[in-house]
Amino acid sequence: MIVIDKTPGKKIPYEIIKNSIFFNDEIMFNLEKYERDFEQNIDICEDENFSLANGLGRRYVAQIVIPARRYEAVEVESEEESTSEAVPFDISECTLILWGLE
Repeated sequence: MIVIDKTPGKKIPYEIIKNSIFFNDEIMFNLEKYERDFEQNIDICEDENFSLANGLGRRYVAQIVIPARRYEAVEVESEEESTSEAVPFDISECTLILWGLE
């Protein structure tokens, strides 16, 4: 995963396990489930009670950018045509943008 520090300061703790990311043992996203044919952005914010939430809140904590699903051409053996198949999800192509908490 590509990690970008957007602003200075202490960042939220996170852990990546397979295709999932966990923030502060409070909220988890299986990023493969969010992959679409277009780029997806997931906003993680802190609400007025200092709890993490998906979407807008009191302040940004992190943002995840999942690139659009890619396809590759696959030739059909019995015909002279080709078809396209989705390339397997790869979390290393996703970007995690972190905001400072202070």
